[in-house]
Amino acid sequence: MRPEDQALVALFEGLDTPGVSDAMDKLGLHGQALGIMPLANYSKTVVGPAFTVKYVPASHPPGTVGDFIDDVAPGDVVVIDNDGRSDCTVWGDIMTQYAGLRGIAATVIDGVCRDVGKALGDNYPIFSVGRFMRTGKDRVQVESLNTTVAIGTVRVASRDIVVADANGVVIVPRHRARDVAAAARKIEESESRIRAQIAGGTSLREARAALGYHQLQTKD
Repeated sequence: MRPEDQALVALFEGLDTPGVSDAMDKLGLHGQALGIMPLANYSKTVVGPAFTVKYVPASHPPGTVGDFIDDVAPGDVVVIDNDGRSDCTVWGDIMTQYAGLRGIAATVIDGVCRDVGKALGDNYPIFSVGRFMRTGKDRVQVESLNTTVAIGTVRVASRDIVVADANGVVIVPRHRARDVAAAARKIEESESRIRAQIAGGTSLREARAALGYHQLQTKD
């Protein structure tokens, strides 16, 4: 991963998707990937720059489907736009194995995956619309790499920052990553103080009022 990518990823250390989502709301940004779900209840949050892939219906003869993975850097998150198709997969066990060996951080798919036993067994993070066993070969093909794509109603540009965990996926525009991370930390600090107060016996109403809970996510 390039030093500039490492610096942006480090900004989100210790944060999760709810906190980042609240920060995006606070800043008036749309990044919550609707309908993209984790394959498992992952205990850790994945953060990495997006390597974007756009799939389209296959031509005749059909084009390539998975060779792009050789170009993905360790620590990247593969973000695949397959237009939400659920009738054929764009990710299976060989891709999972190779991604794990290369140190790729995770895969996000606006579409479906298969061979989920391999991903679950290897604890390789996948976030998708669902799962289905039918191959995408001869049905879809790669149209472009590292262009702007759409994932669950969200625009994703190459190298945007992907934050994903058991709650789902948030896409942070690269040029706003520092603002989002700072806002998320401020919100988390306030919520931590609320949790500390209620643990000490303060009522929830009083703690929320004292620390401005109802305005934490309100757009400035």
